[in-house]
Amino acid sequence: MKRSARIILICAVVLLAMAGCGIYTFSGTSIQSDVKTICIEPVVNKATKVNPALANQLTEALNDKYRKLTRLEQVNEDGDLNLLVTIESYDVRATAVTAEEVAAMNRLTVTCKVIFTNVLHEEDNIDGQSFAAFEDYDSNYSLDMVENTLCETIVNKLVDDIFNATVAQW
Repeated sequence: MKRSARIILICAVVLLAMAGCGIYTFSGTSIQSDVKTICIEPVVNKATKVNPALANQLTEALNDKYRKLTRLEQVNEDGDLNLLVTIESYDVRATAVTAEEVAAMNRLTVTCKVIFTNVLHEEDNIDGQSFAAFEDYDSNYSLDMVENTLCETIVNKLVDDIFNATVAQW
């Protein structure tokens, strides 16, 4: 066998061994093999300014992400992993001001608090870590005009950050 063929064969064996041990997967998660279930609580919105659809959007996006990228069974209570997300703030602020002291750009920021409990491996727990995501928009548009698009992008960013912190441990 040629040297390059041996190297490829060795790499393939190592990768298969890593995937088979249950610690590493090609989706980027590092879930221990004894962890089988996850309970994702409905997101609670405690922000002063409330977007009525945001909590449900975030809940559904979290459910979809964990369903698609992990082997975990989603349960309604008492999972091996438990995720509680609370929307703490929903805030719009000017980010760029013109020479006439008028806002040229605004920023919508959503901040969430995450409590993540790994019942079987307590060293992985997260107790009240904050995650924030934002999107800027031209102040020529009202928030009502761009809110749905902004929130969709913000939710995707938050879900990625929460997923990476909980099961990808990045």
